[in-house]
Amino acid sequence: MAPTEGEVYRPLTMAASRLELNLVRLLCRCEAMAAEKREPEEWRLEKYVGALEDMLQALRAQASRPAAEVLHEYARKVDFLRGLLQTEKLASTSEKALANQFLAPGRVPTTARERVPATRTVHLQTRARYAGEMRQELLGTDSAEERGSEVRKRRVAGPRPTDEKQSAAELDLVLQRQQDLQEKLAEEMLGLARSLKTNTLAAQSVIKRDNQTLSHSLKMADQNLEKLKTESERLEQHAQKSVNWLLWAMLIVVCFIFISMILFIRIVPKLK
Repeated sequence: MAPTEGEVYRPLTMAASRLELNLVRLLCRCEAMAAEKREPEEWRLEKYVGALEDMLQALRAQASRPAAEVLHEYARKVDFLRGLLQTEKLASTSEKALANQFLAPGRVPTTARERVPATRTVHLQTRARYAGEMRQELLGTDSAEERGSEVRKRRVAGPRPTDEKQSAAELDLVLQRQQDLQEKLAEEMLGLARSLKTNTLAAQSVIKRDNQTLSHSLKMADQNLEKLKTESERLEQHAQKSVNWLLWAMLIVVCFIFISMILFIRIVPKLK
């Protein structure tokens, strides 16, 4: 038997608790409100999203909480709704469109009746709306009276297939350009990240080689200093030994000369 609207859609998990059922029902209600066109002074959706955050925290604290993947999907949808509300509060349409691109909708339908996750549908709708607003700002818009009369004419005469096809084609073209721009920016950021990684690795390799060279130079300097100390000690000892031998040799020579002079005086007669 298929689950009713608002029932938890978890094919691979156990039965849901009452808190989880309430969370899913409120989440379905918030997704439906987000898909509708709301007035600027509408405050219920923001209150509901705050209640969703509190319920999600309570669900995480339960002992019989669902699996981590299910909790992550709930948190992803709640964060998407919170980001959607914050995006709508931005001043310019370009900022709204840019912020909307970074929103991450849910990946799994909330109920069994959904073929596509409701948050994904809301994401596409808001992207198309902001793209249309940006196009109107760039190309210029008609006055409020002309727009009202055009809307009344369309209501009376019904939508024209040609206009719908043309509007859909233009919307697809704008979305395609935005997607191409986003892909191009992503490729540029990826290229910059790769270049930064390559430069970082090269700098790391150069610094590593410099450190090795410096360590080798310090080691050689220590070895040369030890050798210099050893040679200095040997030279000092050698100098001391040379001085001692020279002193004894001079004493012997002086004594020999003194004795030779005495003998010469004794042996050689005096001249008359």
